[in-house]
Amino acid sequence: MKAVILAAGSSTRTYPLTVDRPKALLPVANTPVLEHNLMQLQGVVDEAVIICGFGSGMIRQKLGGSYGKLKISYAEQKQQLGTGNALMAAEGLVSGKFIVLMGDDIYSGSDIKKCIKRGFSVLAGRVNGIGSFGEVLSVNGFLSGIREKPERAGAGLANTGLYVVDGRVFEILAKLKKSSRGEYELTDAVSAFAKMERVAVEEAEFWHPITYPWSLLNANEAILRQHEGDKQQIFRGAVVEKGATLKGYVSVGKGTLVRSGSYIEGPVVIGDNCRVGPNCFIRPYTAIGSNCRIGNAVEVKNSILMDNAVIGHISYCGDSVIGEGVNFGAGTIVANLRHDNGNVKSMVKGALIDTGRRKLGTIIGDGAKTGIHTSIYPGRKIWPGKTTLPGEVVRKDVN
Repeated sequence: MKAVILAAGSSTRTYPLTVDRPKALLPVANTPVLEHNLMQLQGVVDEAVIICGFGSGMIRQKLGGSYGKLKISYAEQKQQLGTGNALMAAEGLVSGKFIVLMGDDIYSGSDIKKCIKRGFSVLAGRVNGIGSFGEVLSVNGFLSGIREKPERAGAGLANTGLYVVDGRVFEILAKLKKSSRGEYELTDAVSAFAKMERVAVEEAEFWHPITYPWSLLNANEAILRQHEGDKQQIFRGAVVEKGATLKGYVSVGKGTLVRSGSYIEGPVVIGDNCRVGPNCFIRPYTAIGSNCRIGNAVEVKNSILMDNAVIGHISYCGDSVIGEGVNFGAGTIVANLRHDNGNVKSMVKGALIDTGRRKLGTIIGDGAKTGIHTSIYPGRKIWPGKTTLPGEVVRKDVN
């Protein structure tokens, strides 16, 4: 059996993190989203066909021709004409039953196996705000349709974008008309397929869509939470100086130095060749990439730091996503909580979005730099390569 992973889209809702990279390569717990799914497919399928588009070269360079025991092959979506058009790129590369997954959602192996066992199926995730998703409609446990972004609020079963279908779906796709968005929708094809075959609706146990930048924090915490209560500490060639304190699950990569006075409270993952401390505090659900530096008297909490990030001394970074090569000048402070305790709002494509998070710090694109004593309001973003002045207060996005 083969899997088709749709990873061709260019995502503007996850700016500034995806200005220069495909969303499928964004890291969660120090592993790209796409690789999380390839790990779950090990032993389940023989080959993964990845549909590329934006950032195609980056994906091919990252994965090559195999991943573990999986063969990897590629197809190109030449125009951004929707998920249905993306799947059409796999025609001729798959036969019989196959799995379709979204390259920017994180799934579990148990849910994938459950869907395969049922035969033709769709995976649905229970959510509280169904108005932000496509709603899976069912009768007696079988798919009757998928309604895109229903007007009603409240709970419902959301379409996760994971399907088990067969080659007849390509015949349906070839006859599809564009939706009101001007795209060929895979959901329309799956709904039509369900009129030919009984398509079971399976409910997801673990599913995390990466819709907005802060979605990475939700997924990162969920994955690291699996190590909650785990006291294992992994040092793959790392050096931990006397006087450093590590509590709970902490994984430290090769060549990393944890200096005296550092206090790390897991679950935390730290990549290779990092310099941590002295006298810093790394709090739970933090993922620090490779070649990062965490300076003296720094506190990092519930954040993702991508490779080559530097948090200069006497700084605070909470509930934030920090891109590759970002440099915090000394004394940079990220505010992550509103005075009124309300949900943090953030600008996305010109609209102020309620993030649903009481605590959210900053989202910073690759290569940005802050001047010393910069202060950043909750939910504000800084675009790749941008800078702030010494003492600057970031009240609006820097783009």
